[in-house]
Amino acid sequence: MKPHDNADVDLEDGKLLKDRLKTVRSNRIHKIPNQALLSGLAYCISSCSMILVNKFVLSSYGFNAGISLMLYQNFVSVVVVSMLSFFGVVSTEPLTWKLIKVWLPVNVIFVGMLITSMFSLKYINVAMVTVLKNVTNVITALGEMYLFQKHHESKVWAALFLMIISAISGGITDLSFHAVGYAWQIVNCFLTASYSLTLRRVMDTAKQVTKSGNLNEFTMVLLNNTLSLPLGIVLIFLFNEVDYLVTTPLLRMPIFWIVTTLSGFLGLAISFTSMWFLHKTSATTYSLVGSLNKIPLSIAGIVLFKVPTSPENFTSILFGLLAGVFFAKAKMRSPAQS
Repeated sequence: MKPHDNADVDLEDGKLLKDRLKTVRSNRIHKIPNQALLSGLAYCISSCSMILVNKFVLSSYGFNAGISLMLYQNFVSVVVVSMLSFFGVVSTEPLTWKLIKVWLPVNVIFVGMLITSMFSLKYINVAMVTVLKNVTNVITALGEMYLFQKHHESKVWAALFLMIISAISGGITDLSFHAVGYAWQIVNCFLTASYSLTLRRVMDTAKQVTKSGNLNEFTMVLLNNTLSLPLGIVLIFLFNEVDYLVTTPLLRMPIFWIVTTLSGFLGLAISFTSMWFLHKTSATTYSLVGSLNKIPLSIAGIVLFKVPTSPENFTSILFGLLAGVFFAKAKMRSPAQS
């Protein structure tokens, strides 16, 4: 046998060995037990933590620049996703001008949704925010009926009615009621519902202008957060947050930067874990877990931030949270949800 023949055999053996190692590694990755449970826990922890950390930054630190906080969180998301895409960990579509033009209306609503959430969270306790967010479901259901001719069963409408009652009773019995905070939260509900309804239409158009014909979660995260940066900078000047940022001592505290950076990573973690959880389970289970997730979040918000409450207010909050669970279960059984 010639020397170069031995080299060819060694090369083939090396390729076989590499293929076997890849197979073993892939099998190990896919054999992680209870991925549905693990992804669900990761989603619950990240979503709860994000709201609690934002509440801590805005209320406990008394940070009066909600738009700037949103801008920094989105900047962190852009940096992390861009790095993951650069190193080939995730795949993203190129942000072409055609894609940006299609996506811009959705992004304006997205930015408004984030900012109003920040403003409301500064004035309202976490438990009442979670209850008032149920109003979004009511607006979305009405939007689906008029825009998409989608009909819901009586159980769904009954759950929506219970949500409205709980929101009204919760506001009446709220010992820390703040009219400005409630106004921002109602606006947030309309914007969140508009984002959900608009996204369905824009996604189909956006897929047609991408190079691959697809629009994955990572591309949407990168697209939303990148487009929010210039809009956020404009809003910072419009709301006159620049003067506050120059004078506040918080920006000279390293621990404050650590907490705000953590909030940025948590925002990104919600996108990743929700995608992972949806991949490992169904959309209906995802919706139900999201509703159940509000119960420990509300209790944690009351305990951690020492929110003054009364038996009537606590009952209204619990009633609203259970109405959310009832709504999710009703949607699971609804034929229109298929």
